[in-house]
Amino acid sequence: MSQDLSDLHGELRAVARDLLSGAGPDRAPGWKAITGSGWPGLEVPEALGGSGATFAEVAVVLEEMGRAAASTPYVGAAVLGAGALNLLEPGPERDGLLRAIASGAARPAVALAGDTGDMGTAVAAEPPFRLERSPRGLVLRGDAAFVPDAAGADRLLLPALAPGGEPVMVDAGPDLAGIRVTAQPLLDDTRAFGRVTAEGAVVAEGSLRRFTGDPAAAFRHLGDRAAMAVACDGLGLSEAMLDATVAYAGVREQFGRPIGSFQAVKHACADMLVRVTVARRLVEAAARALAAGDPDCWVTVSMAKSYACEAAVDVAGKAMQLHGGMGYTWESGVHVHLKRAMLDRSLFGSPADHRRRVARRYR
Repeated sequence: MSQDLSDLHGELRAVARDLLSGAGPDRAPGWKAITGSGWPGLEVPEALGGSGATFAEVAVVLEEMGRAAASTPYVGAAVLGAGALNLLEPGPERDGLLRAIASGAARPAVALAGDTGDMGTAVAAEPPFRLERSPRGLVLRGDAAFVPDAAGADRLLLPALAPGGEPVMVDAGPDLAGIRVTAQPLLDDTRAFGRVTAEGAVVAEGSLRRFTGDPAAAFRHLGDRAAMAVACDGLGLSEAMLDATVAYAGVREQFGRPIGSFQAVKHACADMLVRVTVARRLVEAAARALAAGDPDCWVTVSMAKSYACEAAVDVAGKAMQLHGGMGYTWESGVHVHLKRAMLDRSLFGSPADHRRRVARRYR
């Protein structure tokens, strides 16, 4: 990474950490504050009111949101919303929605199913919706569960297979007849998910948006973005738990000395540091590959998602143990990060799913 880019990321991280400090399910910054920061428009072209940045910069913001366990619609509206639109053919409707995202006027959600099973088919290969021709016109059917930020979205971008088998994106309103959006409460209350169901919804031909280039590859790229967003979140919350544990071990005393001076605690913190350090290297490499448009970035993405999210559960679990009885209290906040880490581990492919995905490359 060049020095200029490193400095840019450092400044972006400092601003994000300051804005998100004290964030959580009840204390998150409002969407207006996040929009004022320019984060929703990071990947929106400058000509459309954005910053013209890349996923490498988005990854910095995502890490800080994970560190703060922030409750925001950023993933649904910006990471997946703007990311999906950038993969579509330009046009007045697409460009207008990108402008609206950058300004904060629109909060779309992309109906990628988060409760994925095998990565070779569930996320990366086939959209969850189907379009069929009928006497009434184009009819949309399908279902996607655990869609990030779907419940509060004012626009829905629905990946679907066109009658000819080509992946397309359907741009629809959440109140369209035949479409139902249902909130899905989770143990992790720092994020919002919804189930999007289409039961014979009639959509206009003009609502179809086509991918540029190879539609199947573009759709797989969108799935990789979703997995990377979760990996970045897992890295951020791991670092938060490591920092909190080291700080606690330095002030909590037993037998007249800080518990951080005990060998068992030192070894546990060292293990946490190793996990976080390896996760950071993998996530940074995957973010660079995704930003550069590397056709083989799916390998580094799966490696990062698999390791970082598994490490996050391990690190948060150790943090709870090393905090002792305090770790189990509501006031400590450790439980918030642990529940978030457990959800990250399963969203958009479990570690086992992603390891199988990488293994297929060598068959």
